[in-house]
Amino acid sequence: MVSGTLNELTSDLAPLRAAIEEQLNRFTSAHEGCPERLTSAIRYSVLAPGKRLRPLLCLLACEAVSGDWKAALPAACAIEFIHVYSLIHDDLPAMDDDTLRRGRPCCHIQFDEATAILAGDSLQMLAVQVICQELAAQPARESLRILSEAAGRGKLVGGQQDDLAAEGRFGPVDMLGLEPLEFLKSIHRRKTSALIEASLQLGGVAGGATLDHLRSLSAYGAAIGLAFQIVDDCLDVESTAEQLGKKTRKDSELGKLTYPSLLGLESSRALAEQLVSEALAAVAVFKDRGERLTQLAQFVIERKV
Repeated sequence: MVSGTLNELTSDLAPLRAAIEEQLNRFTSAHEGCPERLTSAIRYSVLAPGKRLRPLLCLLACEAVSGDWKAALPAACAIEFIHVYSLIHDDLPAMDDDTLRRGRPCCHIQFDEATAILAGDSLQMLAVQVICQELAAQPARESLRILSEAAGRGKLVGGQQDDLAAEGRFGPVDMLGLEPLEFLKSIHRRKTSALIEASLQLGGVAGGATLDHLRSLSAYGAAIGLAFQIVDDCLDVESTAEQLGKKTRKDSELGKLTYPSLLGLESSRALAEQLVSEALAAVAVFKDRGERLTQLAQFVIERKV
């Protein structure tokens, strides 16, 4: 069993994390025409201590198909930029109205709302820029397709819209004709799981994956993406704000659907374990090269933060 933070998961991930941090730092450094305050807000949000789950998955997917993860570093940074942009915008008063993120004041608290919006906008375009300037034409084209679809209106953004609707903000909740559990899954397959699945696909593209291998990586990503959200909902009930680095129990206060509210903690954990088992089966095809993907899947179910 593994527990704690990704730093404790296994020491051999340290070089990957160091490479990710180095490139995130490089890509967010001062840029001609970018005001200093905006640069500061971007770097404050991107370089804050985080799990780096998505970029790590991207690198390990590349490793699983090719044996060398370095080719996926630009894509790994791009997916993290999209993830951080989504966090900045989700925390805004008009969205989730949070004040704490990764154990620190949210971007709009540390700076101001307008700067936070612009920082998020900048990170979307930075993700595109990095892929275009760092990857060859064909991988760049396919990577942009994957990224734009995962971060767009039908997935990340659409999932956030339905998540807001689930709070009753726009009147009675339209559950699209689905039962509550399936409606909740449909939100999180888009809002959370889509970017995680995209991380695996981007790593596969960078490593020259076959279509069958891309399907295996997608199945793995979809399963652990949903498992990650289920565990997140459980931790929101079981943990303190100090432990998670963000406010807890806010969803229950708003009356939002969560896995524990629908299934209870024990059944929610069981569902997450089932999904992780599906993820492990999907990447068994990679044998030894997929070992670290297996470790990360186990981390998802055992994590405490």
